[in-house]
Amino acid sequence: MAGGRRLLHCLSPACLLLAVTVVVTMPGLAAARTRHYTFNVTMATVTRLCVTKSIPTVNGQFPGPRLVVREGDRLVVNVHNNINNNVTFHWHGVRQLRSAWADGPSYITQCPIRPGQSYTYRFQIVGQRGTLWWHAHFSWLRATLYGPLVILPPAGVPYPFPKPYREVPVMLGEWFNADPEAVIKQALRSGGGPNVSDAYTFNGLPGPTYNCSATDTFKLKVRPGKTYMLRLINAALNDELFFGVGNHTLTVVQADASYVKPFAAATVVISPGQTMDVLLTTSASMPASPAFAMAISPYTNTVGTFDNTTATAVLEYAPQRAASLRGIPTPSLPAYNDTGAVTNFTSKFRSLASAAYPARVPRAVDRSFFFAVGLGTDPCKGRPNGTTCQGPNGTARFAASMNNVSFAMPRTTSLLAAHYQRRYAGVLAANFPATPPRTFNYTGAPPNNTFVSHGTRVVPLRFNASVEVVLQDTSILAAESHPLHLHGYDFFVVGTGFGNYDAGKDPARYNLVDPVQRNTISVPTGGWVAIRFVADNPGAWIMHCHFDVHLSWGLAMAWLVNDGPLPDQKLPPPPSDLPKC
Repeated sequence: MAGGRRLLHCLSPACLLLAVTVVVTMPGLAAARTRHYTFNVTMATVTRLCVTKSIPTVNGQFPGPRLVVREGDRLVVNVHNNINNNVTFHWHGVRQLRSAWADGPSYITQCPIRPGQSYTYRFQIVGQRGTLWWHAHFSWLRATLYGPLVILPPAGVPYPFPKPYREVPVMLGEWFNADPEAVIKQALRSGGGPNVSDAYTFNGLPGPTYNCSATDTFKLKVRPGKTYMLRLINAALNDELFFGVGNHTLTVVQADASYVKPFAAATVVISPGQTMDVLLTTSASMPASPAFAMAISPYTNTVGTFDNTTATAVLEYAPQRAASLRGIPTPSLPAYNDTGAVTNFTSKFRSLASAAYPARVPRAVDRSFFFAVGLGTDPCKGRPNGTTCQGPNGTARFAASMNNVSFAMPRTTSLLAAHYQRRYAGVLAANFPATPPRTFNYTGAPPNNTFVSHGTRVVPLRFNASVEVVLQDTSILAAESHPLHLHGYDFFVVGTGFGNYDAGKDPARYNLVDPVQRNTISVPTGGWVAIRFVADNPGAWIMHCHFDVHLSWGLAMAWLVNDGPLPDQKLPPPPSDLPKC
């Protein structure tokens, strides 16, 4: 190990496979390093809720290993697929500047890694610091294939807030007693909604509110008078989550690897894909209670079924130990459909917009788009007359779309390979609509025809174009929040509101001074959100709902960003070990 201590935290001896660092010299960075990790994707036997089953894991760990780097470092991750499923890995929120081949979504930037095959992801962390994460990006494998990606500031650069005593990744997830792959396959066959999860989890542990789980409880031991940074990550497949800690206030300081103006909150809400760093300061002296509950519960407005349970973990003051978890102070979380609480919380996010961390939001826009986002239906194809699907009213199948286009994944190549080779015929059509094909009252009574169209339709963008996208929720089947994630980019959230977006009035209320910078944003239930970004990263980039069920139904689209004129503005050739379809 050259030049300092290893920045690796292990959860098991398998981590010993993971990291070697070497010093490299890079323009503008004095001591960036390359950090090597090995991912062996294997099946492991795990017991939760009195159910023992075999699940896909990385290096036998659930959740997977923590990756720790500094801003400016390069990551090299060797993936060996030893399970019977195809797999890819996405480094959620990493900009992937000129490293689109490493982004990971299956059939978008690469073909899957087949059983028995390997692929090495190579990319650099540029201009980001805070908490991100990694997860599988093939079907529903990310139910168990996920882990934290911690990005520390460059050596010698402090946080823009007091340094915490300790930093703790807290991954919020979902547990299925059934095989998640079987769950989504059954839903796609029937046309109905999938079975919901059986529990929520803290770092893979459901906690004492569930059967057989009193000993499967995440416990965070703390000391009086100390400040802890909780690196919150929502890795749940299909649920936005409220989070709180009994008798403790949280201070939000980061969102999606970008610092924000600190603000206090008793409860936070975090969508699938989002990350949030929050500071928790313990009591100055030993409190009367030796322990406090940390809790998560869902936020949703769906008309269907959902996992309406609450998971708990324990904040335990050392050296005392709680004799029983009964009766310990618990947070008062909002009701599952409390959109007002969500709006009040999300409205507080602002970028630092300082000299050190400026908010470079585009002031002018080259391309404007309006995307109607939501559910829809497909006809009951392939069924005899008189029989039903298990979708809406038993007469249709669930689908989802943007601008009435339900995204179809290519199968014979990836979008990025087609784009790089300029061989688009039979793979994609560069005609994704900039506005809905028909206008209607998006948040009022839905249209009579709710059928969607299907296709691999994309939007081409010239390099360095400034882009605005208004994402409008629709009430087709049900108005609900949709966490939209854009690969390859951060974006600025310049405006939001309820009801139908008004192009004549709403832009006047945009925040172009200190809007929050994110990679995943929830389109409000029955409302809209406006985002802006600069297309300065050539490649093929999917934008999709991070509810995996909605992605499975086609709630996605893709941007094709063309090369710029300079050598460092062009997509490099694919690596030699890029998987083939």
